[in-house]
Formats: sequence, structure tokens, C-alpha cells
Amino acid sequence: MTPQPLPSPETPPTAPDSLARPFKLSRRFDRTGRLLGDSAMERLANARVVVFGLGGVGSFAAEGLVRSGVGHLTLVDHDDVCVTNTNRQLHATVKAVGKPKAELMAQRCQEINPAAKVEAVREFYRADVAEQMLQAGQYDFVVDAIDNVKAKLHLLHRCVTLGVPVVSSMGAAGRLDPTAIRVEDLSETHMDPFAKDIRKLLKRKYAVETDKHTGITAVYSIEARRLPVTLQYDDATDGFLCVCPQDNEFHTCDHRTQIDGSVAFVTSCFGMNAAGVVVRRLASAR
Repeated sequence: MTPQPLPSPETPPTAPDSLARPFKLSRRFDRTGRLLGDSAMERLANARVVVFGLGGVGSFAAEGLVRSGVGHLTLVDHDDVCVTNTNRQLHATVKAVGKPKAELMAQRCQEINPAAKVEAVREFYRADVAEQMLQAGQYDFVVDAIDNVKAKLHLLHRCVTLGVPVVSSMGAAGRLDPTAIRVEDLSETHMDPFAKDIRKLLKRKYAVETDKHTGITAVYSIEARRLPVTLQYDDATDGFLCVCPQDNEFHTCDHRTQIDGSVAFVTSCFGMNAAGVVVRRLASAR
């Protein structure tokens, strides 16, 4: 439950950080700095961002954030890497199967920027731990890449209540066209049944006025969702069978009636769009 800071690798004297200027902008982020400027890079270096969910969307969001110079990242996911994650999740490799996603992604981020403060939290976001995981003033931005509807609704409501800026991923599964991705306030989303359900449920369960500006930035797709295709190894009676044994109560593969298809070139774009929202907002803050 308690975030575990990862040790920063020692930086050799000849490494890019040895050329650091005030506020420690190194040559590592030279190209980003030339887009945004010194002041914006300083704001990013001091920013605190949390990513909830490190799957096909969240892993790429985390990557986009750390490569943009965000200096403090908390990465939250309760799950371990499954072989079926290989097609779309950044940390999913042969050697990673069975290992905690949060720790793997945190290690990757630390290797990208040894100067960053990265915390891995192996936990499932839910109501009974929400107060410990997200408090007012704790983070400058929240990235919601949770695929569990109940948890997503609670997180979004908590962000609205606390006044914490949040960008939320809607339905990335069942899509093949990355050019159909859009970024708008949740109230302005259209042609996305999942986003529609989130609006409706937020209003019904938490009295969030989703008919007007919500302050929740949504990443969604206007492409019609494609239904999953039955594959040759699916069970004749039960359909999809999970091949990733889990020892926690939150893993739900075996309880799903169907598993949607997904591809990296769409989920990654969802994640990078989410990271872009965060970086642009933080970089322009005064």
C-alpha cells in the first residue's frame, strides 16, 4: 500500500546530467525544452503526476510523461504482466510475465530519467483506500487509465470533489483507427458508448453534472467499436479462458462474458494523448 521509492541509478560524471543548468534541465530533455522553454521545463520537473492503471493506455501515458521531463511520478496498478498483454503494453516482454506492472514501469521510467522521483504502488484503486491514494494537493494531475467502471467512477468523482485536474481514457478496446481519437471535456464526448455510460453513471451515482463542463478531460474515439472475434483456442462452451493465474480478488478475466480486442497502435495513442494533455496544461501553468 505504501509507495516504494526506487533508488536512482548513479549518474556517471560524463552523463548528460553533468551538463545541467539551473533547476537541473539536462541535455536529456533538450528537444522538449526547445519546444517549451526553460520555465515550462522547470514546472514539469517539479510537477507531481499519478497514473492509475498501467495497461495498454496507462503504460504509454507514463512513458510520455517521464520522457517529457515530469519529475515526480506515482504509478498505480495491482496487476502482474500476463502473456496476453504483449500485444499492447509497454512493459510486457517475455521476461516480464508474472512480474508486477507498477514496479516494472517504475523501473523503466527511472532508467529513462534517473533524476526523476518514481513511486510504484501495487494496489487496486477503490473506495476504501481512496483517501490514502488521492488527497487534495497531493498531485498536480491525475491520469485515469482504469478499465474497471466502478473504480473509474469513484476516481473521477473524487478528482472533481477535490478539484484535482484529471484526464480520463474512455474506450480504447475494439478500435483500429488511431486517427479517430479525440480529446474533449467529458460533457462534449460523442459517438463513444463507453463515454456515454460514464457520463450517465457519474450523474446518477455521484450527482456530477455531466450535461455541462465537468473539468474531466476525456480521451475517446469516434470509431465504432468492433465486436470480438471467436478464436480457434476459445473453449467451445465457456468462450475465453484466462491463461494468467492471479492471486487477488480484483482480477476479473474469468468473470467476463467476452474479451474485447485491442491493438498497440490505438491504445498507445490514447496514452500519449493523455500524457500530452498533462504536459501542455502543466507547461502553460502560471
